[in-house]
Amino acid sequence: MQRKYNIPIFVPHRGCPFDCVFCDQNRITGQIKETSPEDVTRIIEEYLKTLPREGVSVEAAFFGGSFTGIPIEEQNALMERVRPYIRSGRIDGIRLSTRPDYINDEILDNLKRYGVTTIELGAQSMCEEVLKNSNRGHSAVQTERAAGLIKNRGFSLGLQMMTGLPGDTPERSVHTAERIIALRPECVRIYPTLTIAGTYLEKMYREGRYRPQTLDEAVSLAKRLLLMFEAADIKVIRMGLQPTDEINENASVAAGPFHSAFGELVEGEIYYDMMKKALEGCGEDAVIFVAPSEISKAVGNKRRNILRLCRETGHRIAVKGDKEMAKREVRAIAVKTA
Repeated sequence: MQRKYNIPIFVPHRGCPFDCVFCDQNRITGQIKETSPEDVTRIIEEYLKTLPREGVSVEAAFFGGSFTGIPIEEQNALMERVRPYIRSGRIDGIRLSTRPDYINDEILDNLKRYGVTTIELGAQSMCEEVLKNSNRGHSAVQTERAAGLIKNRGFSLGLQMMTGLPGDTPERSVHTAERIIALRPECVRIYPTLTIAGTYLEKMYREGRYRPQTLDEAVSLAKRLLLMFEAADIKVIRMGLQPTDEINENASVAAGPFHSAFGELVEGEIYYDMMKKALEGCGEDAVIFVAPSEISKAVGNKRRNILRLCRETGHRIAVKGDKEMAKREVRAIAVKTA
């Protein structure tokens, strides 16, 4: 199986006609200055020096704002810098993120000409009230229409959703996931909402009009969503925002479920459930075996899972690796003590 790599090129808050209540793209991407065509070449060259040349698939990825909302001449100038690498075979295509209401046939024709292969849509929610409360400026129907156009034109489709937006509930997030699954994207990202300093959401939070998710709430919901997407054979490629100098608990995150290893916490909760079930009826000390690469997830952040299981069972629990075991496979063996 080919390993996939993205070369991230951030175009912060370009092309976006709305100020979503949660959004400060400069802080989210950790970047303030505009990205020039020369920057695109420089970034690609730097990344290609670090990537293997064989057995990999590489996309230049324009992230940050709403790429297809940028003036067409600027879009083309940025994508033109990727073309030589596509022609030489060093890059396989272009990935970009944009808004559902900035997709139409003319836009897709242009993206196809420049070698775009993957388009990620910021759906965020498929509930109209949540979209309105968040000042998204588009509807769920527009997301569905844009997703259909993208797939019909042969692009790979990605969808991004957020949990914990104003007016959102776990049930509404599950509804969003169900409607996203129905669109059959190739991949999904799950982002718990963070309250970023300087945004309108922070004002709502300070005035008591918005309650952010706790970390435990966000992890529990993301676990449920992850299992839904996996059951539908849709790959979740990220959970939680990438930490940057700005996006961390000591910088611009005013409130909300930030954790530098949010995805690991979610995976850890899945392992906790599996290990708890494997220990049912054990009644004594036990060793739990998992794949060696999964030990850290099974043990949990700061040994959270082991400590909980020891406390709940009243017995000593250890986790060990077994190279014959697959991901998400758990086996418990009782250990008799003298």
